[in-house]
Amino acid sequence: MTEVLFYHLEHQPLERVLPSLVERTLERGWRAVVQAGSDERVDALDTLLWTYREDSFLPHGTRRDGNPALQPVFLTTDVDNPNGAKVRFLVDGADTRDLGAYDRIVYLFDGRDTAAVAQAREQWKAAKAAGCEVTYWQQSAEGRWEKRG
Repeated sequence: MTEVLFYHLEHQPLERVLPSLVERTLERGWRAVVQAGSDERVDALDTLLWTYREDSFLPHGTRRDGNPALQPVFLTTDVDNPNGAKVRFLVDGADTRDLGAYDRIVYLFDGRDTAAVAQAREQWKAAKAAGCEVTYWQQSAEGRWEKRG
């Protein structure tokens, strides 16, 4: 059964949250696809994953790099899974119709954007209707992630 996680971003932006989630994914030995809403966001995430910490980077690639099957993390705007990922991160309102194709799907949405919150609610309903195990995570003012549902 696919596990679907919703991360409600309020206190930290995507650029602070995504690298740590991808890092934990790789530590578990899983491959990941990060699907963004635009090519510009893919470019920004590409730079971010190389530079998010002074002492580290996250190995990844994009369509420009070629050989997607060799990439532990693949950044894209497309719905395909070119690196055989078990985890799919969806940002900027990106969505997937094939919830069962992954072990884990992670929606990250901006809690200050009413349209993004409304879309996340619809995605939640769709995941529940598909029989997925769904959880909701909200960040406390102290920066800790708390499971809410």
